[in-house]
Amino acid sequence: MENSIFKQYLERRNTLVKNRNILQTSYNPDQLPHRSDEIDQIASILAGALKGDKPSNIMIFGKAGTGKTAVMTFIGNELQKADAATSNCEYIYINCEVVDTHYGILSGIGNQSQTDFEKRIPYTGWSTEKVYMEMKNYIDSQSKVFIIVLDEIDRLLNKNSDDVLYHLLAINDFLKNSKVSLVGISNNLKFMEFLDSRVHSRFGEEKIIFPPYKTKQLEDILKERAKLAFEPEAIEFGVIPLCAAIAAQDNGDARRALDLLRVAADIAERNGDTLITEAHVKNAKNKIEVDAVVETVKTLPPHSKIVLMSIIKNTEDGNKTMTTGDMYSTYKEITEILGLNCVSQRRVADLISELDMLGIVHAPVRSFGRAGRTRVIELSAPKDVHDVLEADELMIPLKTYRNPKQTTLM
Repeated sequence: MENSIFKQYLERRNTLVKNRNILQTSYNPDQLPHRSDEIDQIASILAGALKGDKPSNIMIFGKAGTGKTAVMTFIGNELQKADAATSNCEYIYINCEVVDTHYGILSGIGNQSQTDFEKRIPYTGWSTEKVYMEMKNYIDSQSKVFIIVLDEIDRLLNKNSDDVLYHLLAINDFLKNSKVSLVGISNNLKFMEFLDSRVHSRFGEEKIIFPPYKTKQLEDILKERAKLAFEPEAIEFGVIPLCAAIAAQDNGDARRALDLLRVAADIAERNGDTLITEAHVKNAKNKIEVDAVVETVKTLPPHSKIVLMSIIKNTEDGNKTMTTGDMYSTYKEITEILGLNCVSQRRVADLISELDMLGIVHAPVRSFGRAGRTRVIELSAPKDVHDVLEADELMIPLKTYRNPKQTTLM
């Protein structure tokens, strides 16, 4: 430790957090403030599973950070406690943002229902039909009611259509001993509109909406966590109200409130400060916003990355604002350099609209009279975004690229 590069930081660091896990969004508290109504609604629907009856399917909607996953985790734990003696039901959780293939969903459900490790479905190598049959057989052999939770369920439509949902919703027609109920969780309130009619009619039995948290509710959540997480008198009075107010402006996102408090505490500890202040929260806000944009850019689809790079290249050449047509010329050149097929200008306009919604670019639609209407695009992301894109493997051939001078309408 004497010559360690970490020594100076460890010596300067002042410990303000006694249990850092409490501040993680993945932590599951024993109590969920301001979600008792939603818990009661879901529990009343699922209670029949404890007697061996199939509950209705449920769709849970709500913006990010409104407690949907936390509530279902809480209910899943309570369901398992209540069922310990009778063993009439089984709770299975799948995050479709992590497991987003037809094969992965079915094998994940099958393996969670299979207690014999030797009989588990392999991660790859089987046909989808075989995986489905094995999963169905595993479930039916248990003679239970299975509550299958599909978190971020709308991700399945982005990649695999809704075939896997149809198979899961129709599985009860082929089961003799067990029953299956699905619980879908989505941030997209319009998710059901994109489902095939045969899936929609089977799924839409019960819908529950989680409203965004209000400022006072977020304060209550943070206070409960702070009691368990921090050393006594480690927080300035205004810190929790400020974290709650910022998060309330951002769609009432409890995750954002927790992130602000956790990062503010990290900054205070690294500085060697003895108190977490509002200044630390403001620094945390700036840091999180930059990190959020960078992480979003890393996960963009290839053509969205190319569109963003095209906007960046135009901006670097002095075109602070540009039309979709100006940007599309650069886009076509970049896709050619990368050896990819370019998509239509209409599709590129859709991708620009998505980047606008993410806050990475500013692209309002403006009218140019007889010339028609088009988007006027301006980059609004920090410089870190360019560095992230340049480091992406997809963009390696662009190291020596220089954009030809263009004349814009602006």
